Amino acid sequence: MNRREFVIASSAAAGLLALPRFAAAAAGTIDLYSGSDANIVDLWNNIIRPAFEKAHPGVALKVTDAGDNNGLRAIADRALAALKTKTDPQADLFEQFDPRLPSGGIDAGLWAKLSAENIEGYDRINPLALDTAYSLPYRGSQVLLAYDKTKLDPKDAPKSWDQLTTWIKANPGQFIYNRPDKGGSGGNFVRRAIHEVNGRDPSKFKVDNFTADFASQALTPAWKILSDLAPSLYDKGAYTSGNTQSIQLLAQGVVTMVPVWSDQVLQAIAQGVLPDTTGLVQFGDLALCGGFSSITVFSNGANKEAALKLAAFMLTKEMQEAIITQIGGFPAVSWDHVSDDLRKKYADVIPSTIPTFPGGDWEKAINDGWYRNVAPNISRT
Repeated sequence: MNRREFVIASSAAAGLLALPRFAAAAAGTIDLYSGSDANIVDLWNNIIRPAFEKAHPGVALKVTDAGDNNGLRAIADRALAALKTKTDPQADLFEQFDPRLPSGGIDAGLWAKLSAENIEGYDRINPLALDTAYSLPYRGSQVLLAYDKTKLDPKDAPKSWDQLTTWIKANPGQFIYNRPDKGGSGGNFVRRAIHEVNGRDPSKFKVDNFTADFASQALTPAWKILSDLAPSLYDKGAYTSGNTQSIQLLAQGVVTMVPVWSDQVLQAIAQGVLPDTTGLVQFGDLALCGGFSSITVFSNGANKEAALKLAAFMLTKEMQEAIITQIGGFPAVSWDHVSDDLRKKYADVIPSTIPTFPGGDWEKAINDGWYRNVAPNISRT
């Protein structure tokens, strides 16, 4: 799932229309495809690529923006077909992809299994970040609540879902979140409501346990909670068009509190977009969702060994600290493997838990259900 923009999954055929034109894989050139935002593609091109190529003379890195998760899905389908015919998939690794897709890919051997045996530094990975042996976490982020400390005393900042909903109703017009299909901060706020009505148990939701009946049972109570909150939101039920607009409304003093991505808000504060009177808080009962973006390596890629070296390079102290300083992200390694200065500076946002929520069919069901039941008068365009 794209770290920020939750995209509706489309058919593989539709995704193929957006596929980049493939040329024969160049020997010694790692073909990386990203489904992340422009700032992450810039990080790879401007920071990671030159550092990696300097450390590994003779190996080049080509970074291609696949557009979104649909673009990656289409390339993965192509690679699975190439595996069956023993032909070149013309891709070596993905940045930000769930290896459980396409269905049957892991069983077919599409993805390289990653461990300390083939990835130097694997033992430094934060246990919170580990998900599957077929993906290597390299950066993380999480949704937090950002608020104006000149309007809300930090000791009164809500630290649970119940405290937040009580605060929203007691302070009408002072909270807003973005539409769940337009950015992950609002999308994960919606998912926190879903977790709340399902026993605060994220393990109930898996990419492969979706059924229409289960979705109806699990999501319907959340729509009731969010519908009940709507009249107390900014403009009696308005929603922003994305993560950035939510931050802008907070910066302008239009609202007192918004959900935000940890990396975006840290960058906004560092760059002066948000004042240093901006407070950050996370729930203590069950945190808002987040997750770690991972690298997946094709087992049949022409440059598999070089791709594994790149994966290991991302766990070096140099690259992990760049994740923090360049984009305000969380390191994938445990925090005791970064400098003391950085660890102290970001002590308030170091997560103890990072709940996740699967994509796939759940994504479409959540987006469709929210528009239909919570905001039926809001256009999806």
